[in-house]
Formats: sequence, structure tokens, C-alpha cells
Amino acid sequence: MFLQQRLHAGLLDAMVGAGAQSIELFAARHHFDYADRTEVKELAKWFRSNDCRATLHQPIFDGRGSNWSKHVPPSINLIDVEKTRRIDAMDEVKRALEAAEQIDIDSMVLHLGTANDTWNERTLDISMTAVEHIKAFAAPLGVKTLIETLPNDVTTPEHLMEMLRIGHLDSVNVCLDVGHMNLHGMGGVAAAYEILGDRIKQLHLHDNGGEKDEHCWPGEGTVKWDEVRAGIAALKQPPTGTLEIRYEPEIDAKSMSANAATAFHMLEQPVGQK
Repeated sequence: MFLQQRLHAGLLDAMVGAGAQSIELFAARHHFDYADRTEVKELAKWFRSNDCRATLHQPIFDGRGSNWSKHVPPSINLIDVEKTRRIDAMDEVKRALEAAEQIDIDSMVLHLGTANDTWNERTLDISMTAVEHIKAFAAPLGVKTLIETLPNDVTTPEHLMEMLRIGHLDSVNVCLDVGHMNLHGMGGVAAAYEILGDRIKQLHLHDNGGEKDEHCWPGEGTVKWDEVRAGIAALKQPPTGTLEIRYEPEIDAKSMSANAATAFHMLEQPVGQK
């Protein structure tokens, strides 16, 4: 939500004030400059002083000045067809992971592919290599590796489970993006829970009307939130749930806190209750 702004203690305080128990750091240098050791040290100090956990979202821009926008395609692709671009992407992701040397980060969410990437043997092989490499780098830092369900052919629940099985990636798990699963052709939230089961360790929570990846507040679209709650209840361990809401220029920290508190309250209701 505040991805266009520089992340600072005031915004973190507002999120905790809304009820957040964990905050996902989106690795975009104009927002959270993971390459600036002073900035990382300041955020590490905040997390040590507050009862709040941290997760990390991999960078999707290469750090050379690209600011996030829904109109700008990602410039980092870990499974790019060009090897040199894959290497550059890997280096940037590892650079972001180094923040875990100071910030106690629980997990990192990975993007595999773009909307145009297709599922085939070559894609499977490149994906497993990328995940294995990142897992090996992240594990000594105490960071778990999670792969996000994106609206592409590579990271459907079925293909993710195939990748984890063939690659023997037993310690790698999944971030289920609820909004992505609600898009037409993605199979729906209930089916994703059934396929992925206890490999789901984190949720990205947002809403849409099924046509576009709008990142609306829960309840503003057509996501079946009762299915989301039922899926959470069926898991052996409750996943971390991250509200991943679009940037809104007019919203301030106080309004965000109120909206987030409402969303958290809705998600905590018993299954079958509004």
C-alpha cells in the first residue's frame, strides 16, 4: 500500500496499530533500500523493539531506478530465457536476502516467471535450479523459501506441487495468493487449498472482481472469504497472512489502520459468519 513511499518507522507503527503481527518488506529500493546498510540497520532496530515479525518479498525490479507501477512490467525474472538475465536476477534477490543478516526475517516470497512464461520441461528445470540456489543461500540466514502462486502457467498449484516433488524441495513451501486464485482461469481458492494443503505457509490477501489483479481490500470483490477462512482452519499450522493492497495516493496511515483492522476482524470470524 505504501510502496511508492520510503518505508519508515511511522508507517510500521501504523501497521502494528492496525493489528499487524507480521509485516512483509517489499524489496524495492525506492521503498526499502536493502542495499543501504544504514537503512537496514534502522529497520532492524525497529523490529527488535516491537512485537512484530518480518517477511520479505523478493525484488521484481533490478534496482537501477525503476519505481513500482502497475503499468511497468517486472524487470527481474529468475527463470528468464536468457542466462545472463537469470544470473542478474539471482544476484539482486541474494542482495535483498542479505538484509536478513540484521533483520530477523522469517521467510522470503519468490516470483517464478511472468505472465508470458509457459510450463514445459525447460521451465521446470530452470525453476528448480533457481529455487534450490536461493534456498541454499537463504537457509543459513534462517530464512524459509516460499514460492508465490502467480497468474501464470508456471506457478499454478498443480505445477508448484510437481516442482516441489520432482526437485525434492521438501523444505520449500508456498505463498498462496488469494487474489490471484480468484482470477478467471486460475481454479479458485478452495481448489488451491485442496492441492497445496499444508505446503501453504503464507497468504497474500486481497480482492478483485475476477477479471483484473486489482489488489482491493477484502470484501470489495468476489473472493469467497468463507473459503479462505475454511482453508486456514483446515491447515495444521496457521499461515502468516499479509494484506497486499494496491497503492492509493489519497489514503493515509490512519485510514489504512482502520481498513486493515476491519479486514483482520473479518478474517478472524468463524466459518459461515459474515
